[in-house]
Amino acid sequence: MTKHQFPYIASGLGLLLILIVIRGSVPRPDGLTTLPLFTLLAMCEFGLIVNAVGTYLGARDLLTNGVRPSRLTITLVCGLLVALFAYLGVQLWPR
Repeated sequence: MTKHQFPYIASGLGLLLILIVIRGSVPRPDGLTTLPLFTLLAMCEFGLIVNAVGTYLGARDLLTNGVRPSRLTITLVCGLLVALFAYLGVQLWPR
C-alpha cells in the first residue's frame, strides 16, 4: 500500500464503519443500543482518525500533483466521513 492508495482504503473502511455504527446505535425496547456504547464510540473514533489521515493525504496529493476528479471525490468523501463520525460520536455520548 502506498500513500496514494490510503484515501481509497480509508473511505471504504469508513463507509463500512459508518453503516455498522448507524445500524448498531438503534435502541432496543429496553433502551440500550444494539451494540455496546463503548464499541460504538471506539468505532467512531477509529473511523474519524483514519478518515482524517485519508483527507490529509488526499489534500496533500491534490496540492502536489494537481487536481484529478477521482482524487478530489475520494478526498471529499473522507472529509465528509470525518464530520459524520464526529457528529455521531457526540450524539452517542451519554448526557
